[in-house]
Amino acid sequence: MPINKIAVGTPGEASHPDAIRAAFAEFFSTLIFVFAGEGSGMAFNKLTNNGSTTPSGLVAASLAHAFALFVAVSVGANISGGHVNPAVTFGAFIGGNITLLRGILYWIAQLLGSVVACLLLKFATGGWETAAFSLSSGVSVWNALVFEIVMTFGLVYTVYATAVDPKKGNVGIVAPIAIGLIVGANILAGGAFDGASMNPAVSFGPAVVSWSWTHHWVYWAGPLIGAAVAALVYDNIFIGDGAHEPLPNNDF
Repeated sequence: MPINKIAVGTPGEASHPDAIRAAFAEFFSTLIFVFAGEGSGMAFNKLTNNGSTTPSGLVAASLAHAFALFVAVSVGANISGGHVNPAVTFGAFIGGNITLLRGILYWIAQLLGSVVACLLLKFATGGWETAAFSLSSGVSVWNALVFEIVMTFGLVYTVYATAVDPKKGNVGIVAPIAIGLIVGANILAGGAFDGASMNPAVSFGPAVVSWSWTHHWVYWAGPLIGAAVAALVYDNIFIGDGAHEPLPNNDF
């Protein structure tokens, strides 16, 4: 990947009205996604009196996250690109599709959106715990790291293929649902092992509100590595030098 694809951005970019609107879009999209996703898990715990996770519970979590992400990406797509995920933003930066400064603004908005969603859930449920992501029994941090890398690779590869690639054509229409479906499928694959985060913001909000940071680094390192690899692979093999369109305000 030529280094000239990576852009830092200008000092005034963070205060530009378009950038501020995009950050607000990321905040609200992430809030919507985390509220529904984390809330589905809390609803399951209420219905089962904090019973153990069952196959039906895993399917319910998969569907809730897939549907919510489909909506969250859709409502933010025309304003911010609908990243809803620091790993997606990082992958876009690695591929030269967003500047560093704008990416940092997105990260702040996404993390705040997740924290606010979890605080709202805690209040709305009368003080129920927003459980932080954790590893299942018998799963090591290295097992979880590989899971997060591979699952996030699949997610960001899908983002590139359906939303970033300038040759995507009509495929771009299905980008939000394709992105939601790969996350739902990955939850079915990895949810029983490490919770299948694929998204540092999704892990960050519950960790802050419950103040539980055990193995939290896995949910940052894995998604960021997976996103970077996916961006490099797709950009170099399928987009190539000179194939980039000019960076639009909406990034994707």
